[in-house]
Parts: sequence; C-alpha cells; structure tokens
Amino acid sequence: MAGIRDSLGRVGHDLLATALSACGREEFTGGLRVSGRPGGIFHLRGGLVVAVESPGAPGPEALLLRSGRIDGEQWADLVRESGGSCWPLDGLIAHGYAGAAQLRIVCVLALHDAAFAVVAGDVDDCERAPDAEPLAPVRLGESPVRLLQDATRKLAAIAALPHPVRPDRERPRPPAYLPDEAGLGSLQRELLTHVDGRRTARDLAFRTGRGVYPVTAEVARMLAEGLLECADIPVPIPVRLPPGGLAVTRREPAPAPPQFTAPTALPRRNPGASGITESLVPEKSGAGWKGFFRLRNGTPK
Repeated sequence: MAGIRDSLGRVGHDLLATALSACGREEFTGGLRVSGRPGGIFHLRGGLVVAVESPGAPGPEALLLRSGRIDGEQWADLVRESGGSCWPLDGLIAHGYAGAAQLRIVCVLALHDAAFAVVAGDVDDCERAPDAEPLAPVRLGESPVRLLQDATRKLAAIAALPHPVRPDRERPRPPAYLPDEAGLGSLQRELLTHVDGRRTARDLAFRTGRGVYPVTAEVARMLAEGLLECADIPVPIPVRLPPGGLAVTRREPAPAPPQFTAPTALPRRNPGASGITESLVPEKSGAGWKGFFRLRNGTPK
C-alpha cells in the first residue's frame, strides 16, 4: 500500500467540504458534480442532499435486486412499462415488489454509501450543475455537513482497524487454509466465494449487491482475522476532519462495582486503661460484612 492516497487530507477534499457547506448555506437546488476517483454527484434540494450517485458504490437498483424482492427480468419489465425510467418507483409499488417505506430505506442507504465512496477516494474538483436531476431522491434530505461527517466517521472506523483497506485499492484472496465455515457469518461466506486476488472491496460490493462501506469494513476485519490474505502491507489511513468535526457521541463506561474483601481485626490500645487492649473485629452477615464489634483483652464487649 505504498503511496496510499491521503483521503480528506488533500486540497481536493477541502474543496468538497467547502462546496457542500456553501450549498447548504445558500439552500442550493441542483447538483454538485465531484470529479475524481471514483467521483460522483451530490443532488441537493433547498440546501439538503436528497441523493448521491457514484460509480464507486452500488445504487438503489442493485441494493433492491440484492434483497430478492425482484429479479432482473421483472426489473427490465418495469423499466419498459415506465418508458425507460431508471427508478420505476410507481411500478415497484403497484406490482407489490416493495412498499413505499422499504424503497425510502433503500434510497437512504444508497445515498450514504455513495457519499462514503466519494469521500474515501480522490477528489480533483467540484462544480455545480443546476440542471442535474437525481434518479432516486429521498423525500427528506440530509444536511451536507452531517452527511460529510458521517462518511468521515466511517472512514475513520476503517482506518482504526488492524488491517485498514480502501474500497478500490487492495485485492484480497482466500488463504491457503480456510477454517470451518460453520462459524462464519453470511457476509463472510459470500465474500469468500467471490474473492480471487483481482477484485477490490468495491468490486465485491457490486458483485454481491451490498453497500461498499459494509463490504470494505468486513474485508478489513477478515484480513485481520486471517480469513483473507493480501499482498499489500497495512498502512494507517490518514483522516482529516470536516468542518464541525465528527458527530460522534461517546458514552463514558459505567464505574466498576466496588470489590469487598474480608477485613481483618484492627487492634488498638485503650489510652485510658493501662494494659488494656481493644480490637475491632469484623462481624459477618448472610449478605456480606455487617460491621465490627469490640474485643477487650480478647473478650467481646
């Protein structure tokens, strides 16, 4: 991984943060086209992001087909019925393939995943495209700054793993010896059927119809656990915070309960009576140590 790109640390990513913040302040409606690798376009309505499209992440169509609610042939029929629409929303609902709420969730997931793909890559320039129209917009948009913070938080989470990877960089392969697959999760088993030393995490996301972020994170974990191998040496991924920092709430751990051990007798000399000694001896009850009672010259008092 020598020469790994400095995501969110270069001028281009500062341009992205500045451009998105300006779109939010000005309540811009239209597209913000991001050139780079993989690049993409942020669609805004009244300063809120309603869709993000990028060649670096599967869109809502791929996520919906992956869900098994509709197959490729049925999808092609819907596209023809809608006159070539890339997102035949009305037909999906009318034919009962998915409900309106389910389709909204798919669009939100695709929006956040595409934003992560753009942030995790290279950004060369940002340019407004007022006439750009989104394919599958969400009804309630996302704040541009909060969307960028969320993408940066995900990148930071991957960078903190023992074997960080980029969506379009490393090309994992199966290890020479695989452990018993009975203890593997469904995503792990699915990835193992597709890794071949040529596909990146982005390629695997498109291959499986899953989000590029969860696939990238799982590939990093599998590399750390020895479930995958990679010729590249893990190098820390630098992450630069966008304006406003990361929107992360940290919960302080609860204090550990006190640990009690059996106390011992505390001898002392009574200053008022020469030669007389007193001791405080622990008195035990069923629930623990109840307290102390006195012994004077070895006799309870």
